[in-house]
Amino acid sequence: MKTQNEKIPDPKELEKEIGDFLTKKFGDSVKIAGPVVLPQELPFEKPGAAKKKKKINFDLKPEELIAYLDRYIVKQDTAKAILATKICTHFNRIKRFQNGGNDMGDMVGHIKNNVLMVGPTGVGKTYMVRLIAKKIGVPFVKGDATKFSETGYVGGDVEDLVRDLVRESDGDMELAQYGIIYIDEIDKIASSRNFIGADVSRTGVQRALLKPLEETEVDLKVPHDPISMIQEIERFRKTGKRDRRTVNTKNILFIVSGAFTDLPEIIRKRMLDQKMGFGAKIQSAKEQVDILKHVKSEDIISYGFETEFVGRLPVRAVFEHLTEADLLEILKNPNNPIILGKKYDFAAYGIDIRFEEALLGRLAQMAFQENTGARGLVSAVEKALLPFERRLPSTPLQHFPATTAILENPEKALETLLSPQHREWVLETHEALLQAEKERIKAYCLANRKELSEKYNLTLSTTRIDNVAACYCKNIMDVGSAVEKIKSFHDEIKKIELYFYKSHDINIVLEEDAVDYIIDQLINTPLEIKDFYRKLTADFELGLKLVREKTGKSRFFITREALLNPEAHISALIKDELNPPKQLDKDGTS
Repeated sequence: MKTQNEKIPDPKELEKEIGDFLTKKFGDSVKIAGPVVLPQELPFEKPGAAKKKKKINFDLKPEELIAYLDRYIVKQDTAKAILATKICTHFNRIKRFQNGGNDMGDMVGHIKNNVLMVGPTGVGKTYMVRLIAKKIGVPFVKGDATKFSETGYVGGDVEDLVRDLVRESDGDMELAQYGIIYIDEIDKIASSRNFIGADVSRTGVQRALLKPLEETEVDLKVPHDPISMIQEIERFRKTGKRDRRTVNTKNILFIVSGAFTDLPEIIRKRMLDQKMGFGAKIQSAKEQVDILKHVKSEDIISYGFETEFVGRLPVRAVFEHLTEADLLEILKNPNNPIILGKKYDFAAYGIDIRFEEALLGRLAQMAFQENTGARGLVSAVEKALLPFERRLPSTPLQHFPATTAILENPEKALETLLSPQHREWVLETHEALLQAEKERIKAYCLANRKELSEKYNLTLSTTRIDNVAACYCKNIMDVGSAVEKIKSFHDEIKKIELYFYKSHDINIVLEEDAVDYIIDQLINTPLEIKDFYRKLTADFELGLKLVREKTGKSRFFITREALLNPEAHISALIKDELNPPKQLDKDGTS
């Protein structure tokens, strides 16, 4: 019998002891079998664990969201204002309810701010919605209306988009219920006015969307999905219950978009019948946008949408066509993913590419001729750079100045780039383009200084803007990421003051010009924070301790000049503290 002090072996130890005994007695012919380990529950399915309701951390105002979109999207001022305002209102209402406010969603006649976006292809509709979802931090899914069919028919179910939100939320059903669902090409499900019979892929999809657009419970279990069925069986085996897992769409924001190519003519005809002008046939893109601004529900119904469907899309935003100048502004925008993407492509081979502004102008011209909006920019850039992306990785070239020469004569441009006789010209041209890019980034930061300073809680002095431009050009990132990087450097450097005090009992204050100098070194040299701290200790520890012993002073301000010449700084401190200036008497004598 075991005493109180004897340790009772746990199951693993007991299993090991029995296993060793069986091995000694019977050899390897007898093994002990451990218990069968069953599949684990999913993280959000822990039995008995109370789920904590997740709240939206949303405090954006419409003007703040508009300012954010302005950094990435050219033009579309009206569309940005409408989307930013209504989306901010939508999520701030949710936040107010979560914080104890009245649930206005329960009142009779409540209508969500679902959005209908109208505009040609390639003007930034999808990009804008993605940016907003990223900024807010809610899950986002996109689907094409043409790929869905009415429930009960072969094809995708519109409720699959809601289930996709749960997947995007990593199974967090609470978060999924505050997501954004974006459905493109909605104009393709308009019913044909000449169609007779059940229009499965058009009117049927409209009807299937009615409930999710307003409020419905979407069952996460899908009869035709084997994984869903296996998960359901496993839950039932473990809990003995058949819990119905559903997502409510009351707070899910739906945004739909389409080109609606024939809609301007429908509006024109209505206005002509009402004797409101626009009698002539629509010719220009500007005229088309001007007339689209007069769109009414009856026009969308005439286009082929059911009244109930139109009523669930109360907010409408019209997007403008992009001019050649707009396309150039997109390419010159330091946050645009097209140019940043090409920088990444060449950097993958160790090649640093810089773009001449004149080349960007030519590329914008080529894209405009394709008449596909911003999408044409991608085609134009790829077409121009493909020969160089194919050839240059097999060469030792590391600096690629992309000028208009690559368009005029690609073969000759390649020959020049790879010619030893032109190596100095290549490096000089690349450096000139790099400096021009830095100046563009400085100008951008100056124009957006207030917003960037407030967003990242960092004072953007002229010197600090220089650091942001240098960081942007040294790395491949957008301006916001560059400012964020400078901010992280700034915070790490200020922590050094505390480390120095704890290590040496000396209170130092790094002046702002010293901080900016260190940031410059971190960007442009191999220096790291830990290397700087070691150097700071080596340069100042003994000298400042000596000053403290002689004078009793324990707080010292370190400037940029002090970092550049620590010995002179220490000497000046000792001289000033040990030989203070003499006080003058009232008569001016010492």
